[in-house]
Amino acid sequence: MKIKYIGHSTFLLTTSDGTRIITDPYEPGSYDGAVKYKPVGEEADIVLVSHGHPDHNHIASVSGTFEVVDQPGETVARDIRLLGISTYHDTSEGSERGENIIFRMEVDGLSVCHLGDLGHTLGEGVAVDLKPVDVLLLPVGGFFAVGSAEADPLIAALEPKLVIPMHYKTDGVDFPIAPVDDFLSGREGVQRPGGSEIEFSAADLPKGILVLEPANLP
Repeated sequence: MKIKYIGHSTFLLTTSDGTRIITDPYEPGSYDGAVKYKPVGEEADIVLVSHGHPDHNHIASVSGTFEVVDQPGETVARDIRLLGISTYHDTSEGSERGENIIFRMEVDGLSVCHLGDLGHTLGEGVAVDLKPVDVLLLPVGGFFAVGSAEADPLIAALEPKLVIPMHYKTDGVDFPIAPVDDFLSGREGVQRPGGSEIEFSAADLPKGILVLEPANLP
């Protein structure tokens, strides 16, 4: 499996047989120009959408003929098993920012979990439903979603082997969210290979925290 970090909460996952999955595609220029990333510019077979905000649901920025999965529940798309679990975008059961879907994907013998814009820590029941988690795509910027303060409880609840941070402050987004270094401060097992893409299998899955550089910075 290959994972490419496009930017914000958008990743491109490519399976060993070439199936392409894009998560939460952003709309360039949305929020009065606050989203500054270049267009997604990738083809997909499956597009996952965690919620209906422009920085997470812009399927028009994705090319190709693809299936959109934007509802909770169990489904199979292009032979990929998916589980969507309803959560919230805030700590008040959606009254501020609405609902959010966590997606777990079974890809090449690995369980990959994308938290979307999760705005709260998880109850034991949700964590049990999601586990086991091999790779956790974790928002760390705070303010609109969980951040550094919630990271440890989430990691403890889901017990991922590998954490890849997302949804943090860069030159590509002018939101009042924290940079990734705030999340990384004082943590062990951090790897920064310096690129936007990594390839691995279940047999050689990296462990710890892996920071990928956004590919579509302006």
